Amino acid sequence: MVEDVRRALLEGQCSVPAVGAVITGAVPYLPYVVVDADGCEVEPVSAYLRDLMLGDVSPLTCRSYGFGLLRWHRLLWFVQTSWDKATEAEVALLVGWLREAHNPQRLRRRNSSSPPPGSVNLKTGKPSLREGYAPSTINHNLTVVSGFYAFHARFGAGPVVNPVPGSRGRRQALAHRSPLEAVPVFRRGRLRQKIPVQAPRSIPDHLWDELFAGMGCDRDRALLEFYVSSGARASELLGVGLDDIDWPGQLIYVISKGTRIRQPVPASPNAFRYLGSYLAVDGLPAPGEPVWRTRRGNPRPLTYWAMRRILQRANDKLGTNWTLHDARHTAATRMAGDERLTLAEVQTILRHAHLDTTGRYLTARVEDMHDKLQEHYTKPRPQRTFAAGYDPDDIKAVFGG
Repeated sequence: MVEDVRRALLEGQCSVPAVGAVITGAVPYLPYVVVDADGCEVEPVSAYLRDLMLGDVSPLTCRSYGFGLLRWHRLLWFVQTSWDKATEAEVALLVGWLREAHNPQRLRRRNSSSPPPGSVNLKTGKPSLREGYAPSTINHNLTVVSGFYAFHARFGAGPVVNPVPGSRGRRQALAHRSPLEAVPVFRRGRLRQKIPVQAPRSIPDHLWDELFAGMGCDRDRALLEFYVSSGARASELLGVGLDDIDWPGQLIYVISKGTRIRQPVPASPNAFRYLGSYLAVDGLPAPGEPVWRTRRGNPRPLTYWAMRRILQRANDKLGTNWTLHDARHTAATRMAGDERLTLAEVQTILRHAHLDTTGRYLTARVEDMHDKLQEHYTKPRPQRTFAAGYDPDDIKAVFGG
């Protein structure tokens, strides 16, 4: 019976029951807790998440790892395997299930006019999210499960061998590599999914103007201008308060996602102009409250999901599928392509930890090469000529032609 269930999971003929949940924790050192079908805390998971928090990870990282381990334990509960008896066979089953399963997040707010999952938007050239789990999600889940068992192995708990297969060549290459050397090429570990390396996709100027014109108020125009001129991440900008705005210096202060340090970020004069118009109409926020607030009902801080919904409405109107992070890619591409800014200066503005990350935005875009390509296609072919004193007929007789 269990073997039939395993085969059905690998072939996508059944799914794992959505039992258990990730709930908000009651203490700061454990912001999120994984519970089983009966609402009881899964203590092995909590021990690992507490260790992560002691390592100074963000609460959002704890939440992400909690969902990865909930997915793993749902599978183990379904195939009736204890977490400390899991083997590589269960990990392979996890990968096979995720490759065939439907991602429930893809079903949110879908209607008859929504494009099919995985289809490419002809206007933007961007594919929509696939129906199942992305290869990066599967690899992240493997990393979470591997770390979970590596943690318990330090205390003599769990299987003798980590059930998630690793790449020995990768570990050796990264352990003895100088940061000045190029990153070596190595085979990915077993069960790891292939993730194609793609250049960041920015919004072309004419499509950006169209998107900006689709904003319905100065608040939304100010947000887009700040995103595309500062390169700030979506959640960083939404947390800005009045005390974080330097009007004379044309700077805003944000809490960086990685370092969680308050850092200054420059923005364009247009962004501050639209921000001033928005505050003049809607009024100033209460002390300690973010600048960006909702406009319906009682004013509330504008959340990431609300801002994403604003962009979704514009996408539905324009027939596009831009995301908030595309604005950061656009800002980075514009800065990297400006000969007046060095790559190190762009790295400072975008707050990248490594210069290699900023260097990805130096890739040429097909959209920017349209005029050059048209000139190339219409350019006449070069005519063959010979040096003075040579008869073309003699050349043809000797070499053919």
